[in-house]
Amino acid sequence: MTVVRDVPKQLFIGGGWQDAESGRTLSVDNPATGEELCQVADASPADGRRAVEAAVAAQAAWAATPPRVRSEILRRAYDIIIARTEDLALLMTLEMGKPLAEARAEVAYGAEFFRWFSEEAVRIDGGLTTAPDGRNRLLVTRQPVGPCLLITPWNFPLAMGTRKIGPALAAGCTIVLKPAPQTPLTSLALAAILKEAGLPDGVLNVVVTTDAAGVVEPLLRGGKIRKLSFTGSTQVGRILLAQCADTVIRTSMELGGNAPLIVFDDADLDVAVEGTMVAKMRNMGESCCAANRIYVHTSVADEFAARLSARMAALTVGDGSEPGTDVGPLIDNAGRSKAHDLVRDAVKRGATVLTGGELPEGPGCFYPPTVLTGIAPDSAIIDTEIFGPVAAIRTFDTEDEAVTAANDTEFGLAAYLFTQNLDRALRVAERLESGMIGLNTGLVSNPAAPFGGVKQSGLGREGGRVGIDEFLEYKYIAVPVGA
Repeated sequence: MTVVRDVPKQLFIGGGWQDAESGRTLSVDNPATGEELCQVADASPADGRRAVEAAVAAQAAWAATPPRVRSEILRRAYDIIIARTEDLALLMTLEMGKPLAEARAEVAYGAEFFRWFSEEAVRIDGGLTTAPDGRNRLLVTRQPVGPCLLITPWNFPLAMGTRKIGPALAAGCTIVLKPAPQTPLTSLALAAILKEAGLPDGVLNVVVTTDAAGVVEPLLRGGKIRKLSFTGSTQVGRILLAQCADTVIRTSMELGGNAPLIVFDDADLDVAVEGTMVAKMRNMGESCCAANRIYVHTSVADEFAARLSARMAALTVGDGSEPGTDVGPLIDNAGRSKAHDLVRDAVKRGATVLTGGELPEGPGCFYPPTVLTGIAPDSAIIDTEIFGPVAAIRTFDTEDEAVTAANDTEFGLAAYLFTQNLDRALRVAERLESGMIGLNTGLVSNPAAPFGGVKQSGLGREGGRVGIDEFLEYKYIAVPVGA
C-alpha cells in the first residue's frame, strides 16, 4: 500500500536515514491477515550508541534554542499530523489492527500532545525570592534534564510517541526513541514529520530493534542518558529501574494496570453500560487503563450483564481497514492465546460465558468480544491484565466490599465507578488506590490531564501542566543582597 511504501524503513540517526550497521531487518506484519507489510532496519547495540552520541552532540544547541522556536516546531508538526490524518490512521490500522475510526481518534488525540506542549514550551518558569534572613536573593531557574531515552509500546503507536516526545522537545531535551518492533512504521513516519517541521538534526533519533535488552541496557549504563521514560509492563519496568540505578537516571514509568470498574445499585445503567463499553473495548481492550475487573452490585448485576452482553455480541469483528468493523484483531497470536487461556481458566473454575469465548477460524489474530459472569475468586483473570476484549463480571453487596476488592491489587493506574450519589462518588473516588478515576465515564485519557498511576503502575505523570516537569531540572542560584 502507498502509506506503507512512503514510510522510511531505516533508522533515523543524526537527522539522516541509515541502515542498521549489521544490515539486519525485521518484519512488520498485519495482524488482521498475518501477511508481511514490509521490512525495516533492525538496530544493534552499536546503532544505539550512535543514536545516543547524536543526541548528546545536539543537546547543548537544542537547550539553547529559544522556547518560541521549539514551540513553533511542535505546532508545525501538529498541523502536519492533522493534515495527514487519513494516511496516519490507515498506517496504524495496518500495523496494529485497530479499526480506522479508532485510529483517526488516536491521530487527533496524539497530535494534541504536540499542540499542548507547544504551548507549554513558552511557559517554563522559575522564581526570585528573598531568603528569610534577608541576606540572599534566591534565584530559581529550570533547565532540560538532558538526553532522553523514550521507550514506547505497540498499542497506541502515535499517541505514545507524541506523549513523550512533545514534552521532551518542549523542555529542550534531545531524544533517542525506541518504538515497539511490532509497530515501528508510525514512529518512523512521525520522525519524518518532525524533520519536515524543522527539527534540527540529532535532536530526535529513532532506533527500531528486536534486541531491546541488548540495545537498551548499555545505553542506560553508559552514563550519557539522563532520563528514561518507559511505557510497558511492570516486569520490564522493574528491570529498567534497576539498570537506571547505576548512573542515577531520572525515570518516568507508565506500567501495568488492573483497572476495576464498579457499578453501584443507584447507577444509571444506560450510562454504566456505555461507559463500560468504552473502558473495556477501546483499542480491543489492549489498553493499560482498560477495565479489567468489573464489580456490579448484586441487585442490578443480572440486568447489567444482559445489557452489556447484548452490546458486546452486536459488535462486528474484522479487518480494521474494512468499513463497519468495530473490533479489529489483537496484536499477535500470543495476545490472542493469552486472552483465550484466561477465559478457559475462568470457565474451568465455574464462570458462565454470556457471549463470545470461542476462537474463530481463519487467518488473523481475532478474538470475539466476550462477557463472563460468576468469576471464582481464584481465577487467573482477576489478577492478570487481560489486554483483550473480555469483560469479567463479579458481584458485591456493600460499598466497603467493592472498594476492598478494587484495591486488592499491586496495580493502581485507572479505576471507574458509576453512581448517581455525589457523596458516594467523591467518597469512593478518594478511597480508590488509583492515579486516575473515571466517574460515570469510561474514558480518562486527555492530553490536558496528568496521566499515570500509583503502586506498581508506575512513577511520574505524562500530559497536563505537570507533564513537562518530568524533563526539567531545578537550578537554584544564591545571589547576595547588594551583589
